[in-house]
Amino acid sequence: MKTTTAKVAAMPAMYETENDIPLQRRSELNALMNQRLADAVDLQLQMKQAHWNVKGPHFIGLHELFDQIDEAVESYVDMIAERIVQLGGIAEGTVRVAAARSRLEEYPLAIADGAAHVEAVARALSTFGRTARMTIDETEALDDADTADLFTEISRGIDKWLWFVEAHSQATK
Repeated sequence: MKTTTAKVAAMPAMYETENDIPLQRRSELNALMNQRLADAVDLQLQMKQAHWNVKGPHFIGLHELFDQIDEAVESYVDMIAERIVQLGGIAEGTVRVAAARSRLEEYPLAIADGAAHVEAVARALSTFGRTARMTIDETEALDDADTADLFTEISRGIDKWLWFVEAHSQATK
């Protein structure tokens, strides 16, 4: 069986549930998903940062696009947190937890130009998309097809948003 990147140092407190996934696996799944939750909370706030601060000739299009991505990522945050709780865990989704755990690069605060935001947003989406795909494999290795399916849905969504963002910087032929 493949090992997961999220290690459980000490088994966190879990709520009792009739879910038939064994407790040890549920604990590993929750640790893994809490890592993705931190990344997703960070990603959502990075999208808001871009939305609030974008400037330039393509302002309105990018401003609206970044807001749409923020709303989609907000739904991914909720889906991940609710799956954690369904498995008897505690969703650890505060801003402070996200800041301490997120594996995304820090969003550059001093940028304003639309092209610079497109590059930063694309990088954040790409990084999160890669970790979502890794999570699919890791949750499959833990015999949790439902969580793998959830991250497949998230991965598809992130890839769509990445396409929308990257289209702003790709040359026409």
